[in-house]
Amino acid sequence: MSEQIIREGFSNETYIRLQSQKIKDRIEEFGGKLYMEFGGKLFDDYHASRVLPGFAPDSKLSMLCSLKDQAEIVIAINASDIENNKYRGDIGIPYDKEVLRLIDSFRSVGLHVGSVVLTRYTGQHAAIAFEKNLSSLGIKVYHHYPIRNYPSDVSHIVSEDGFGRNDYIETTRSLVVVTAPGPGSGKMATCLSQLYHEHKRGIRSGYAKFETFPVWNLPLKHPVNLAYEAATADLSDVNMIDPYHLEAYDQIAVNYNRDIEIFRVLDAMMSKIFGKCPYKSPTDMGVNMVGNAIYDDEAVCYAAKQEIIRRYYKTSCARCRGKAELSEIRKIELLMDEAGIKPEDRAPVPAAKAVAERTGLPAAAIQLPDGHIVTGKTTDLLGASSAALLNALKYIADIPDEVMLISPEIIEPIMHLKTEHLGSKNPHMHTDELLLALSICAVSDDYAERAMQAIGELKGSEVHSTVILAHADDKLFTKLGAYVTCEPQFEDKSLYHK
Repeated sequence: MSEQIIREGFSNETYIRLQSQKIKDRIEEFGGKLYMEFGGKLFDDYHASRVLPGFAPDSKLSMLCSLKDQAEIVIAINASDIENNKYRGDIGIPYDKEVLRLIDSFRSVGLHVGSVVLTRYTGQHAAIAFEKNLSSLGIKVYHHYPIRNYPSDVSHIVSEDGFGRNDYIETTRSLVVVTAPGPGSGKMATCLSQLYHEHKRGIRSGYAKFETFPVWNLPLKHPVNLAYEAATADLSDVNMIDPYHLEAYDQIAVNYNRDIEIFRVLDAMMSKIFGKCPYKSPTDMGVNMVGNAIYDDEAVCYAAKQEIIRRYYKTSCARCRGKAELSEIRKIELLMDEAGIKPEDRAPVPAAKAVAERTGLPAAAIQLPDGHIVTGKTTDLLGASSAALLNALKYIADIPDEVMLISPEIIEPIMHLKTEHLGSKNPHMHTDELLLALSICAVSDDYAERAMQAIGELKGSEVHSTVILAHADDKLFTKLGAYVTCEPQFEDKSLYHK
C-alpha cells in the first residue's frame, strides 16, 4: 500500500447531526415512541475510531446526548452470564460490574437510566444477589424469562405464555435505548417484549436497530466491512447482500448473516403484534448513518486495511495463548487476501524484523504519527519495547541520539530491586518502569524533561514487537494511545506465561 500514515477521512460532526435527525425521524414514524436496540459499544468504540479515522470513540454517546431530553436507557443482562461470571474481554471486568460502569457513565453525561432487565431469568443465585445490590442503589430491576422454542415458535412467543410472562418495563421517554454489557444479552427480545405489552395497552411504539457495522451503504468487500468481519472472526459473522432489501427495492445493501437469518422470524413476530411488519428487510430496521459521514474514502480504506492486519496479529497471539481457534486466523488471512494486503504492509513490521534479524534478539519498532519509524533492540538493561519508546521520545523532542536520558546508575538499582527483592525473573526494564525512571531524571535534567513533555505526542503511533509483549508493556502503550501488534511467539520457551 502506498499510503504510509493514517489521515482523517470521517466527519464526526456530520455523523452526529445526521444520526440524531435519523433517529428523530424514526420516532415520528412510529407515532412518538421508539425502542432502539443498540448493538456494539455505545461508548469507547475504538474499533470504529480506528477504521473510520475522525470518528471519536464516544461519538454515539455524544449523539445520544443531543437527544437526552427524549431518551432513557434500559440495560439488558443475561442472568446466566451473571451466574457464569462472564467477562468483557477488552476491559477485563465481569458483565455485572460492567452494568454498574455503564450506569455511571450514562449518568455522568446526563442520560437517564430507567432500569435494568435480567433476561433469561430463572432465579439464579448470582442474579438474585445482583438484583439486591441494584435495588439497594435505587435502580429498578425487571425480569424476562426463557421462552420455549425461542425464536422459532412465533405463535407461542407472541402470546401470554411467551412475552406475556415477562415483566412490563415502565418507561417515560419517547426514545428507549436498549443496550447491554455484551452480545447474547437479549436486547432484541427485550424490545419485542415491550412492543407486545405496549400494543396490549394501546400504546403506539416501534422498534429499530442501531448497528455501526457492517456499513449498509458501502460495498460488500469494502475494507471497512472486511475489517468488521476480521473483528468478529470468533463469532463467525459473515457480511452478506441483504436479499430482502434487494427484492423489495432492487437496491444492494450490506447486512450480516445473523440479522438476515433472524429477519423472517422477526417479520412474523412483528406481524403478529401489529398485524403487519413495518419493515421489508433487515436493512430497513437500521438507522445507521455512519457511511454518509465518510468524506475521504481512500483514507478510510487505508485505515481499515491496517486494522485487518492488527486483527490478524491479535488473533495469532491469542492462538499462542490458547484463546483463539486456528479457523479464526485462517478467516482473517482470507480477508487480507480479499483486501490485497499482507502483514508486512504494516510499516513497523519489517522495521522490527530487520533489527531482530541483525541482532538475533527481540526487537521493536514504532511508527510515529508523522510516518517516521524508530526501532529498539534488546540490551542488558532495556527490553526492546523500552528502547524503542526511549528512541521515539528522543525523536519527538529533538534530542540527539548520543544523549543518555537515563544513566545506568539509575537503572541498575531499580533492576536489582526488581529481580533480587521483588522476585521478577525479567532483568530488563519494562516501559512503565522506564517512564518512572525518566520522570525522576526530569527533576534535574532538561533533556529528560523535554522527553517527558513529548509523551502525549505518541498517541496514534503504531507499535510492533517481534515477540509477545509483557502485559505491563502492552498496557502502557495502550494507555499512551498507541496501537500494538506482536509476532505470535514468546520470548522464552516456557510453557507457562503470565
